[in-house]
Amino acid sequence: MITVSTVAERPEYAGRLGEVERTMPAYLSQGMLGGALYGRIVRTFPEYCVVATDPAGQVVGRGRSVPFALAERGGELPDGGWDAVLLWAFQDHGQRPAEAVSAIEIAVSPALSGQGLSGRILSAMREAAAGQGHRELFAPVRPTAKHEQPSLSMAEYVQLVRPDGLPVDPWLRVHARAGASIVKVAPRSMTISGSLAEWRDWTGLPFDTPGDVIVPQGLVPVHCDPRHDYAVYVEPNVWMRHPL
Repeated sequence: MITVSTVAERPEYAGRLGEVERTMPAYLSQGMLGGALYGRIVRTFPEYCVVATDPAGQVVGRGRSVPFALAERGGELPDGGWDAVLLWAFQDHGQRPAEAVSAIEIAVSPALSGQGLSGRILSAMREAAAGQGHRELFAPVRPTAKHEQPSLSMAEYVQLVRPDGLPVDPWLRVHARAGASIVKVAPRSMTISGSLAEWRDWTGLPFDTPGDVIVPQGLVPVHCDPRHDYAVYVEPNVWMRHPL
């Protein structure tokens, strides 16, 4: 049986969340803000982070979320999505009341993919936020099937629904079934830039032609500029709101 707890409840796992294998492409871990702040989330906000373990005590899933001040910023979720809310959380820590919470990550061991564990982790994150007195959890959601239509705008993509009214995207659908609603698109949720050599290393693609480059698992194309030796990926996400 899989057990899901907050890291505050099981501090012995604080340094072990990285044991869950990353399944995202290499370039997604190259953002400057993520590189600076992601590794600090668990020790700064353990009551907002959860860990899933199997009967042998192995880590098989994790969830990270952060509190932030939304009301003092006019109540408007940032167009900068994941990058912006992560920065806000650390700016706010110890400085101003953080009445809102944002999910940052949910990861599950590939061996348990498709077995509902991601939904359990999401539920545990909701419970953790509610336990800290919050009334809503936000999430800059990265739709898992958007990469199949990288040229379609995110605004158009979120309008795609099944006959039952639920999103066609599997991960958006998990959030919707948990009671979440779409607030808006975050058009620049994560920005990753690098030299052409770096992008070749991250993707195995030539990156020698100016213009848009479709990369593995990319939600939108990467803009390539060989003349100036750089390429940049600006990923949109979808802000969703979970009432608690």
